[in-house]
Amino acid sequence: MSAKDKLPKISQHPPAASGEQSAAREAWRMFGIMSEFVEATDRLTTVRPAVSFFGSARTAAGSQYYQLAEDIARTLSDAGFSVISGGGPGIMEAANKGAYAGKSPSVGLNIQLPMEQKGNPYQDISQTFRHFFVRKYMFVRFASAYVVMPGGFGTLDELLEALTLIQTRKSPRIPLILVGSAFWRGMLDWFRDRLVAEGLIGSEDLDLIQLLDEPQAVVEAIFRHYEQRGFEHRPEEHELLLNL
Repeated sequence: MSAKDKLPKISQHPPAASGEQSAAREAWRMFGIMSEFVEATDRLTTVRPAVSFFGSARTAAGSQYYQLAEDIARTLSDAGFSVISGGGPGIMEAANKGAYAGKSPSVGLNIQLPMEQKGNPYQDISQTFRHFFVRKYMFVRFASAYVVMPGGFGTLDELLEALTLIQTRKSPRIPLILVGSAFWRGMLDWFRDRLVAEGLIGSEDLDLIQLLDEPQAVVEAIFRHYEQRGFEHRPEEHELLLNL
């Protein structure tokens, strides 16, 4: 008998009980995901119009970008916009803090992480998620505009997802504003010099992005987009959001 023949035989199929338990666990997991969608949608329905705010969790309080994010959020809040952030530190805290001091709700979409992220204290409405994709859906579902401050991988992920949804017409075209010319200019130049030049995107796709630096300019850009149509979703836009 060869050494190979002496090895224990491994079944290609798990025991029936194990398979049934796994299926039941998956079914209950789906119910948990559904409950997150239902609960968050119910709680956020009243926050419109709202601006989803993205940026680094590592930005120090009192820094240039932190203060700019706080000022923009306060200006938006006083102009009648709820401000939605990820509920954590850094730019998220600055956005919530600015909105919290303003006239409109400050909303935090918090996430449970293996290394627990502590929510900031500047939230009128706080919703906690277990699943990133449910949370990301809410940023899109309730946004009348996106404001994107400097950030790392997470910020780039949120920016490019929002940009892709608008470009592919899977979500309505709404203002997508990058704040911080010095930070973002190199990326936009690369988009133009590489992606457009090599035919990977169209030159008109760059028109989906606005690059601004001043709080009042951000507010004016958003109002300018909606001044002829109002903030309510048109029927076709509502249908798009239902089918994200």
